[in-house]
Amino acid sequence: MSVKTVTIGTARFGGEALAVIAGPCAIESADLVLGAAEKLRAACDERGLPFVFKSSYKKANRSSLDSYTGPGLEAGLAALARVRREIGVPVLTDVHEIGEVAAVAEVADCLQVPAFLSRQTDLLVACAQSGKPVNVKKGQFLAPDDMRQVVEKLERGGAAGILLTERGTSFGHHDLVVDFRGLVVMRELGWPVVHDVTHSLQHPGGGVTGGDRRFAEPLALAAVAAGVDALFFETHPDPERALSDAATQLPLDRVPALLDRAARVRDAIAGRVSTRA
Repeated sequence: MSVKTVTIGTARFGGEALAVIAGPCAIESADLVLGAAEKLRAACDERGLPFVFKSSYKKANRSSLDSYTGPGLEAGLAALARVRREIGVPVLTDVHEIGEVAAVAEVADCLQVPAFLSRQTDLLVACAQSGKPVNVKKGQFLAPDDMRQVVEKLERGGAAGILLTERGTSFGHHDLVVDFRGLVVMRELGWPVVHDVTHSLQHPGGGVTGGDRRFAEPLALAAVAAGVDALFFETHPDPERALSDAATQLPLDRVPALLDRAARVRDAIAGRVSTRA
């Protein structure tokens, strides 16, 4: 079925091209996000893929009190503003509290509601009223059709556009599973659907959240084959040294190959003859 299109800066979601949301999990430094954004923009531009840069100024949901949470609102937004201005790409970041919405909306082209906050009505409505599109991660505890109420809250709040993101469903203790039927169900709600590749690989809980990045490509390609409108993934030049989500972030130098394969799958299901390497 067709879905509404959503425009985030220069990137169009729900159109013919597979869109990409990517960047380091958390803002560790301005140099890190600027360098990653430049390489990701180049990789997407070369393949004709719409791109939105993502990184978080604060990671409010951490396994341990000692885990890195980011530079904070002011410094984080300053770094994202530089990415937007110097690299020339739209940016997306998480919002955790109603009081953050106005400041984030001045910088970000899209506001993201984290999975554990996906049912928080006041936060959803505040994001919808910001004048910016809103991306909502489906809670690990929600069935896909439960996102109907999330969509209703955002639509009634006047959201400029809506993206719905699958990031895995709780499956026993310390594990997640992706039910690809859910991608179809959420897309039937009429808005573009995104598959969060790297968070779906997590093993939540324990002192530090673990995961297994070897499944990133198979899950990403399966999601594209199932008809998602975009891929979301976190990537880092040296994931093992990343201060957040080290177990699941993709090595930055592996991104071009993943995008090539994903784009070929997209071409195949659209009935296009791919000329990609």
